[in-house]
Amino acid sequence: MKRGFFTVLATILFLQLGNAQTVKTGVLVIGNGRGALAASIQSSVSGAKTVLLLPGEDFEATLASGNLSSGIEASLIKRQKPQDKAEINSAIKSWTDTLKNLTIIKNANWIKLKRSGSGWSAQLSDGRTIKAIAMVNADKTGKVNAAIPLQNVNKSWHSLTYNNNLYRTSIASGEHTGNTSSNQLFLSDLLIPEQDNLVLLNSGIESIAAGQAAGAVAAYAAFFKTKTSQAPLKEIQGELMKYQLSLMPFSDIKPTDTNWKSIQFLGLSGFLKADIVNGVANFEPERTVSTAEIKEPVKEYYYKAQIWFDEHKEPEMTIGATLNLVCYVGGKSPKNTEDEIKKNWKTVYKFKTEYDPARNITRREFAVLVNEYLKPFAVNTDKAGRIMR
Repeated sequence: MKRGFFTVLATILFLQLGNAQTVKTGVLVIGNGRGALAASIQSSVSGAKTVLLLPGEDFEATLASGNLSSGIEASLIKRQKPQDKAEINSAIKSWTDTLKNLTIIKNANWIKLKRSGSGWSAQLSDGRTIKAIAMVNADKTGKVNAAIPLQNVNKSWHSLTYNNNLYRTSIASGEHTGNTSSNQLFLSDLLIPEQDNLVLLNSGIESIAAGQAAGAVAAYAAFFKTKTSQAPLKEIQGELMKYQLSLMPFSDIKPTDTNWKSIQFLGLSGFLKADIVNGVANFEPERTVSTAEIKEPVKEYYYKAQIWFDEHKEPEMTIGATLNLVCYVGGKSPKNTEDEIKKNWKTVYKFKTEYDPARNITRREFAVLVNEYLKPFAVNTDKAGRIMR
C-alpha cells in the first residue's frame, strides 16, 4: 500500500517538474480586453516575441462607437461585424493565428508576478514561468497592480489643443471620450517614473488605439534590449504610422486617404493646425494656406525660414511661393525641384487639381510638398514637444 502511494507521489512530482519550464519572451501582456488585444498584436508585428496571458477562453473586446478608427482598430472592423462578440473573436483568432511572434495562453492563471532584473517574471498555476523584458499591464481587475504593487495611476486622454507643444508627442488619437473625438495620447501617459519596462494602460478606458501604442513602446524595449524610458519618441511614432495608426485626430482625413501620411506628419509639426469645433478636429484639406498661419511654426523649425519670410510679404501662399520656400530652406535646385513636382503632381501625389504656380495652394498640397522636401518629422523634439537643435 505504502509502495503504491510513493509510486503515485513520485509520478506526480515528475510531471510537476516536467511542467516547471521557463518561457523567455520579449513582451508579456496581461489582460483580455481591447487594449490587451491591440498591444499583443502590435508588439508581435513590431518584431518582439510576445506572450499574452488571457484570463479566459476568449477576448472581451467589443468595439466602441464614435472613434476615429485607424490602425489595428480599422483593420479589425474590416474583418468582422461591429459589436458581435462571436464574430469579433472569430476575426481575432484568424488574425492572431498568423502572427508567428505571438503566443496566447488561454485560461491563464498566474499566481505570482514580480520583477526579474530589469524585466518581469510571472509564475503560472501549471508550473510554467514566463520571463519577459517588458510588460504591458492591460488588466482590468486590479490584480496586477496589487501584485507589483502599484497604485491606480490611470491617465486620461487629452483633447487636442495648441496652447502648448505636447500635441507633437502624440502616439495615438481619435478615441471618443469626454464627448469629443479630438483626443490624443502622449508617450508619457503610458509610462510611470521609476517603473521601467512597465507599460500601463488605463483600465477605465478600454482602447484599441492606446493598446497599439503600448505594444509599440514595449516592443521597442524588448527588441533593442533597453528601457522603456529610453524609447525615442520619433521612432515610436514612425512605427505606429507604419501600421496606419493616426497620431493627429483629424476627422476629415482617413488612413485610406492617399495623402494621409503627409498630412499626419505635417499635423504633428503644427505648421497647419486643425479647426476644432464642438470636439471635432478638421484639417480642411481643400482650404487655402495663408502666410500668417505658417510663418511662426516654420521659422521655429528652420532658421533659414526667417530670411525667406522677411522677403515674402504676400498674404497668401501660392504653389510657386511654396516651391520657392522649400527650395530656399532645403537648399534645393528650383528648376529640378519644379520639374520633379510637375512630374509627380497627379501620378505620385494623386492631386486632382492642375499644377499652376500662380494659384493659391491648398492645405493638402502644402502638406505633401513640405513633408516631401523639408521633412519636418525628422526634426527632433523633446518630451514637451519643443524643437531640439
